[in-house]
Amino acid sequence: MDHSSSSFIISPYPQSIKLDKTLKLGVMASGSGSNFEAIARSIDEGELNAKIELLIYNNPEATVKNRAQKYQIPSLLLNHRDFSNRKALDRAIVEEFKARDVEWVIMAGWMRIVTEELLKAFPQRVINIHPSLLPSFKGINAIEQALEAQVKITGCTVHLVDLEVDSGPILVQAAVPILPNDTPETLHQRIQIQEHRIITQGIAIASALQGS
Repeated sequence: MDHSSSSFIISPYPQSIKLDKTLKLGVMASGSGSNFEAIARSIDEGELNAKIELLIYNNPEATVKNRAQKYQIPSLLLNHRDFSNRKALDRAIVEEFKARDVEWVIMAGWMRIVTEELLKAFPQRVINIHPSLLPSFKGINAIEQALEAQVKITGCTVHLVDLEVDSGPILVQAAVPILPNDTPETLHQRIQIQEHRIITQGIAIASALQGS
C-alpha cells in the first residue's frame, strides 16, 4: 500500500468529544469558505453539536456567502475597506456577534489580523486554522514557505488565537507529507482535506477545555 500521501492527526486531547450543550458559533471568512462548509456540514450531519448564528465576511467577492445561503445560515458583509482601522472593524464584528449571543468565534480563512477588541470580547474563545504545523511557517504563504524550506512534512493546525500572529495554544494538528513533485496548488489541496477533518475537532476540544 502506498502511504506517501497519507496523513495523521496529532492532539494531546481526545479526538472524539461529544458536546451536551449546543454551541453558538460566529464564523469569519474571507474567501471561498471550504472550512466554513466543513463546519456547517458537520453540524448538519450531527457530528458537532453547534449552530452557526452568523457568518461575517470582509471581501465582497468572497463566495463563502453562497455556501452560507446553501445551509440557510445568515451572513453579513463587513468590508474592511469601509473601516478606518482594524480595531474599528473588530468592534463592528463584536457588536454583530454579541447581538446574536455568539459564544465562540471561528476564523475559517479570515485573512485579517485580529485585535484585542475581538479577543477581549471573546477571551480564549477565538479559534483559527492555519495551513502549517505551527509553530513552523507562520503568517502568509505558509505552504510556499514549507516548499521552499524543503521539509518533508507539513500540515495544518487548529489553535486558540492570541495577539501574536498564528500563536496561541494548539488544539489539534494534522500532518501531511510533502511529495517530490508537489506544487503549492497540489499541496494546498491535500492540506485542505485535513483542515476539513480537524476544524470541528478543534472546536469540540476547545469547548470541552472551557467547560462549555
